[in-house]
Amino acid sequence: MKNKIILGALFTLISGSAFAQDISLPDLEGFKKSTQYPVYQPENLWDFINGAADTYLALGFVDLHVAEYKKGRETIKLEIYRHSDHTMAFGIYASERSSSYRFVNLGSQGYIADGAINFFTGNYYVKIRTYSSKPKTLKAEESLATRVAGMLQGETEMPALLLQFPDEGKKINEETYINESVLGHQFLGKAFKAVYLAGTDEFSVFLMRMNSADETFRTVETYLAYSGIETLKSDEGKVVFSDGYNGTIFLSWKDDRIVIISGLAKDQADLADKYTSDILK
Repeated sequence: MKNKIILGALFTLISGSAFAQDISLPDLEGFKKSTQYPVYQPENLWDFINGAADTYLALGFVDLHVAEYKKGRETIKLEIYRHSDHTMAFGIYASERSSSYRFVNLGSQGYIADGAINFFTGNYYVKIRTYSSKPKTLKAEESLATRVAGMLQGETEMPALLLQFPDEGKKINEETYINESVLGHQFLGKAFKAVYLAGTDEFSVFLMRMNSADETFRTVETYLAYSGIETLKSDEGKVVFSDGYNGTIFLSWKDDRIVIISGLAKDQADLADKYTSDILK
């Protein structure tokens, strides 16, 4: 029995090590590649990005490969963050983008801003950076980004659930993914969020897909019980109530999906219903 445990632990160690090493960092013509960085994993990610590590870990961080490309005084740095799935990769990417950036066709989505080229594809979030303003270096950086995007496998579309958000009033490229503690509640997680404008009113729409209708109702029941509200079990429903942390909440559910709207007043129920009905149709 003891030998089986030792062999199992050894197999896990070898498998994890192999998994962490399976990215081949590309060369870049005219530049000398340096790969002296370790492969960062959850236990030592703080050594590389310090305080920002918590956000990455909360979004399924698996490992990080780093390389530097040097040509004289010119340097381009490449960071490839692997996350547990495509949604998590989107989540970390979306947490660091701004709608004001120049978006480009790289992977599922990417942008260029102040010498940085960031994008996500498959389970990966890629960050490339140079502090040079020389056109040849910037062109080399773009060439590197294209090569990396081409070599990484996985989905190249945006997460499918984002397509369920209505377009009317939605602020473009401000969608995010929250894996834990939606609206500050530990019992709410795994939600896509979009921000909307209706006239001068700004509000947020959260969309969650559960594993089953039963899980949907259990989550709804927990939220309502927390807010002092009782409800009869139903696969579909709508409730308006006051959340002490977040003001008025419009909560709707149907089958395996939950929609939460915050930022509107109680007398704006028609507006909230317009969006929830469109999503849950």
